[in-house]
Amino acid sequence: MDGDLKEFINLTEYPEYKDRVEYIENRQSKAATLRLHNVTENDEHEYCFRLITNNDKGKWTGKPGIQLSVSALQVKAPQLVLEKKAVNLTCETTCHLTGKFIWYKNGKALNIQNKTLHLQSEVSDSGSYSCAVRRHGHLPSPAVNITVMYPPKSVSVSVSPSAEVVEGDSVTLSCSSDANPPALNFSWFKENQTSAVGSGQSFSISSFNSSHSGRYYCEARNQYGSQRSSSVSVTVNGVWNIFYIIAVCITAAVLAGFGLLFLVIIVVHKRNKRRNNDSKDNEQKTSSGGKASESRDDENASVQDGRDTDTKKPKQEEIEYASITFHHLASKVKSAASQDDLSVIYSSIN
Repeated sequence: MDGDLKEFINLTEYPEYKDRVEYIENRQSKAATLRLHNVTENDEHEYCFRLITNNDKGKWTGKPGIQLSVSALQVKAPQLVLEKKAVNLTCETTCHLTGKFIWYKNGKALNIQNKTLHLQSEVSDSGSYSCAVRRHGHLPSPAVNITVMYPPKSVSVSVSPSAEVVEGDSVTLSCSSDANPPALNFSWFKENQTSAVGSGQSFSISSFNSSHSGRYYCEARNQYGSQRSSSVSVTVNGVWNIFYIIAVCITAAVLAGFGLLFLVIIVVHKRNKRRNNDSKDNEQKTSSGGKASESRDDENASVQDGRDTDTKKPKQEEIEYASITFHHLASKVKSAASQDDLSVIYSSIN
């Protein structure tokens, strides 16, 4: 070790070298090796070899010793970068290295083998970066934390207890945002008003009344910029509002009743119209059927009349002649016939 010390102390007795020192002795080749693990810049010293024999005077120290110079890898980069701004991380060393490098983010290897790592400074780029020489990945450089800064994003407003407030109650509006560093300045605005109505992350209104009703929004700001939220509506739910709601409900019910009545009328009208059309069709069918029946009846009647006429025709009368002979009265008849002209009497006997 450094300095002229009468008594040399074994490295294993130093706390900072504990579990990092290893002695390797080869008696055949008469060689001894000191192996030091996890070397850091603090290990830059002169190291000497001391041989001790069984003889009290048999002690030798190799002077001068070996001077150990440590050249450490380190990442050169700004720790704070602004979002969307290009930044370069460089793996530097005092040694002349021509090999390829390995980059790590949060302990995981990246697919980058150049000495310089280029970032576009997205929010997701925040993290811990280190580098190492290829095939010596077990000896990475100390990690450097990169933090991406950005103005407020996703600014929103929440209302408590609700968006409709009973007149006389208090209401609290809260503003939230995503920013790095977090937004510390908040301003509150009411639409149609030019100046701010409040400040702070929360904005409270006590004894809320109709004059406070409106649309509110907040603006969050940090040193890198600002953003406004969407507006939210806050209204008072007083007695007049209740009457208004009741009136609206009644009006809606009346309109719905009229609509239903109109629908019923239309349905009844269509049914009646359909029934009338069906009755007309039936009448037409009945009328046409009646006429056909009458025509058939007339034809049957004419035929029957013809038959009756034939049956009712009188047969030609047959005249039968008969002769009558009077006995005992012939003389009287003859005498009478002489006196008066007798007429011939015909009679028909059926």
